[in-house]
Amino acid sequence: MTTGGLGETDFGNKHTIGGMAAVFYRTLGEADGEEAAWKFWPQDASRVLEGWLAESGADVRLTQYLDGVEMDAGRIAAVRMLGGLRVEAKVFIDATYEGDLLAAAGVSHHIGRESNAVYNETLNGVQPGDKHQFLPTRVDPFVTPGDPSSGLLPAIESRDLRKHVGRGDHKVQAYCFRMCMTDDPALRIDWEKPDGYDPMQYELAARWCAAGAESGTDRHPLIDPDTGVASTRPHKFDLLAKPTPAGHRKTDTNNHGAVSSDFIGANYAWPTADYAIREAIFQQHVRYQKGLYWFFANDERLDDTWHRAYRRWGLARDEFTDTGGWPHQLYVRESRRMIAEHVITEHDCLGTVRAEDPVGQGSYTMDSHNCSRFVAEVDGQAVAMNEGDIQVPPTDPYPISYRAIVPRRDECANLLVPVCFSASHIAYGSARMEPVFMVLGESAACAASLALKNGGAVQDVPYAPLRSMLDDAGAQLGDGL
Repeated sequence: MTTGGLGETDFGNKHTIGGMAAVFYRTLGEADGEEAAWKFWPQDASRVLEGWLAESGADVRLTQYLDGVEMDAGRIAAVRMLGGLRVEAKVFIDATYEGDLLAAAGVSHHIGRESNAVYNETLNGVQPGDKHQFLPTRVDPFVTPGDPSSGLLPAIESRDLRKHVGRGDHKVQAYCFRMCMTDDPALRIDWEKPDGYDPMQYELAARWCAAGAESGTDRHPLIDPDTGVASTRPHKFDLLAKPTPAGHRKTDTNNHGAVSSDFIGANYAWPTADYAIREAIFQQHVRYQKGLYWFFANDERLDDTWHRAYRRWGLARDEFTDTGGWPHQLYVRESRRMIAEHVITEHDCLGTVRAEDPVGQGSYTMDSHNCSRFVAEVDGQAVAMNEGDIQVPPTDPYPISYRAIVPRRDECANLLVPVCFSASHIAYGSARMEPVFMVLGESAACAASLALKNGGAVQDVPYAPLRSMLDDAGAQLGDGL
């Protein structure tokens, strides 16, 4: 995602980021005379990482899809790819967003939200809240407004989820593409109506906009109601404040508001789907999000104020040049999560549990995007509501245990998992940020090298030499042994 559109880095406390991750952000900053760059364009991030790969001499094999795993006495002996590639190794690292290798190796994992009761948490499971929400505007959820017999608009559940707070389920937080947009006419690619555009997919958005206008509230978080142009902070149509010599601006546009780029409810099958189904889900997200921007720029259900605002923006033709300006990476915010000896929970985030073997630190808000939509009754009226958005900051930066990135001892002895690490849904929402993935990736590589040197299991890597190795690499691990 660092090269896939997420150019406004979610770092929490930047002083917790060390090692190669810190070098990466400093390298980006050097080009502009800054100490470090936490906001950047995708092409800049790609240039740095591709340069590092070239320097390393690594044999990089792109577009490889896991077909199977060969196990031998609790260890991965080899992996097979769909194209016929077979790879043997003594230690493996699953650094994917989905955790396909850990699952194929038989490692315990969880998908969806645990109930609060599982880890004695308060922020897990079903969570109707007030952020990125329709209310106080009241938006009718039925195909024909006021007529329940007409059926519900797409992806709205009939049961009132306010009655099930804290209950676990299979749902994962919504995915989207992080968009690099520009308002420079020389670079802008205007929005195109996607094939298969379904007007009903955006009926909820049209009603939300109309309800806001009628009630006198903010008409939409991506538009300035006074000027009719795209707004800047605090809304997430963020303009990254580094103008180029040509004077154009670019964005890292993320979701914001009750209806947004988050395609709520469309990703539940992704974690366990095969690659053909994932490709279909990927294209569904492309079609939905392209359609969303075309809707705001052109749909007759909105007035010209909206159209003028959104037509000002478009894809940047100098980014993602091989995919027409569209990001190549779907933002898979959450998929499988390993269940290891140490499970990071909200108790780690709130400081009541503190691991003594840190290989990284988390510091970002316990952050979950909405997971579903449902019908609620408010003052006798049926209205649409979102559910799942949580934003609660940790008390302080907290250590991430080495035991959270290695499987249980009896499950797999030569696998490290720095992305789909062991955490509850809500704690993963805090630690799942790209700089933390970088930090844990480097820590996993250091641990792998020690496991190779010692000839033992990754679970048997002694912490003291690992800590020394990480300290030498400039890691910022906080308290430990």
